[in-house]
Amino acid sequence: MAGVYLDTSALGRVVLDEPDSAVIGAALAAFDAVVSSRLLRIELHRVGLWTGIAREEIETWLAGVSLVPMDDATLSVAEAVSPASVATLDAIHLATALRLAAKGHVASIMTFDVRLAEGAREHGLAVIAPT
Repeated sequence: MAGVYLDTSALGRVVLDEPDSAVIGAALAAFDAVVSSRLLRIELHRVGLWTGIAREEIETWLAGVSLVPMDDATLSVAEAVSPASVATLDAIHLATALRLAAKGHVASIMTFDVRLAEGAREHGLAVIAPT
């Protein structure tokens, strides 16, 4: 299967060992590539600081994810991407996913954030939220 864009709301569930983490992991394994914004690393390390999960463990979870830098072009898209209901950091995820989709790298996004999912659908991305 082609690549998938991974949002923090999905990998965060795995890192925190929530009940649906095994299903999420299995769904991710079906993809040839798992891609996210560099923002994912920041957000997961913040989760680690908050919960006491070691940096090394966070890095282990990130090992299978290709991280895309947050460049000025992506951040400019995030400033104006619709819908306006998408939160600021999620707008960066959406902008990154849309740029990757435009290049044919991904066609779907894995997220559990309702507003991000609505924005992704509005722009033609398939939304995956395995439970």
